[in-house]
Amino acid sequence: MPISKQDIFTGFVVATLFAATATAQETSAVGPTDTAARSPFAFAESEAKAKARAAAEKAAESSGGRVIGGEIAAEGAWPWQVGLLIGGRPVAPDSQFCGGTIILDEWVLTAAHCVFFPDENGNGRAISPDRFNILVGTNTLQDGTGDLVPVEAVYKHPDYALDDFNHDIALVKLARKPNAAYRTIQVPNAQLGEVLDRPGVPTIVTGWGLINGQTSPAEMRQGSIQMLPREQCNGAVMEARANAASKGFSEAASIFDLKQDDAQAAWEALIDRAPLPLSENMLCSGTYEGGRTSCSGDSGGPLVVPLDDGSYVQAGVVSWGLSGEAGNGCNEQALFSAYTKVANYLPWLEQTIAQN
Repeated sequence: MPISKQDIFTGFVVATLFAATATAQETSAVGPTDTAARSPFAFAESEAKAKARAAAEKAAESSGGRVIGGEIAAEGAWPWQVGLLIGGRPVAPDSQFCGGTIILDEWVLTAAHCVFFPDENGNGRAISPDRFNILVGTNTLQDGTGDLVPVEAVYKHPDYALDDFNHDIALVKLARKPNAAYRTIQVPNAQLGEVLDRPGVPTIVTGWGLINGQTSPAEMRQGSIQMLPREQCNGAVMEARANAASKGFSEAASIFDLKQDDAQAAWEALIDRAPLPLSENMLCSGTYEGGRTSCSGDSGGPLVVPLDDGSYVQAGVVSWGLSGEAGNGCNEQALFSAYTKVANYLPWLEQTIAQN
C-alpha cells in the first residue's frame, strides 16, 4: 500500500526538530550531488578521475580498501555491456566515463546524464559525437582490447532536464557495426516492465564504476541485488533530507519567532511540496544489508533480470545513487541506487531508431 509524505515523517515533531542535528551518515543519503554524477564526461576528460583514483589507491594501500560489493565478471560475460570512453585516449580506466548496452547492432542505450550535462554557463549541451567512442567486446579496460567504435549521433530523451534525473535515458548511434564479439540485450515492453518492477525480483548490475571509494577498476564487475519497493526507497531519501534540513529549518523558525504550532504547520507544508526523489520512471534496486550498489562510472550501464530460459532482459539503466560524505563520491553503505525504468520508454526508443 503506497505511503504518503506525511507517513514518512510520523512522529517528527517540532520539539525534536528544533534540537535535531543531521549526522554525516544521514546527510550523505540526501542524494546525487557530486560533480561526477552530474557530468561523468567532464569528470573523466578533466583528469579529475585520474587524480581521484591515484589518491584513493594511495589511501587503500594503508587501509586495505574495500570494494562496493560485487565481484569481477568473467571475460565474455555480459556481452551487451559497452563502455563510453573519452575520444583520442587509450583504452584505460581513466578514459571510461559511463556504461551502456547494445540493443541493436548500431544502437547503444545509455543514460541521458552521460551525454548531456551543464556547460560552464550552466546550460545543457550534448557531447559532440567526435569527442567519445564506444568500447565493445571486452570486459577489461586495457589498451589493445575490444573494438573502439566511433559515434555517429546522440539522442537524449526530449523530456530530460538538468534539474533532476527524470527521463534519464539516451541513445547513441554507432558509425558502424562493431568488429568484436557482442550480443544485443532485450528491452521489455510495458507489460513485462510491470512484472519486473516488483519487490524481490532478482537483478544484476554490471560496470566499471568506482570501487574503494574513488578507485577506477580495469575489470568489469557484477553485483547481484534485487528490486526494492519504490515507496520504501523514497521514504529513506525523504527522511534523510528532512534530517539534513531540520537544523536550518529550526534556525529559521527561531529567527522568525514562530510558535510550535505554526512551525509544525510550516514544516508540514514544506514536506508536502517537496517532490519525491524516485518517480514512476525509476526503479529502486539494492539490498537490505547495503554495501552492494552502483557508483560513478556505472552510469548508463544495465540493470538486468535473469529469465527462466537462461536469457536476460534489461529492466533499468543506471541513473543515480546516494552521495558519500559532503556530497562526494558514493555512499558505500547505501541500500539502493535508482535506475531508469526502460519499459516506460519503449515507444520513444522505437520511434527514435526508426526515424534515424
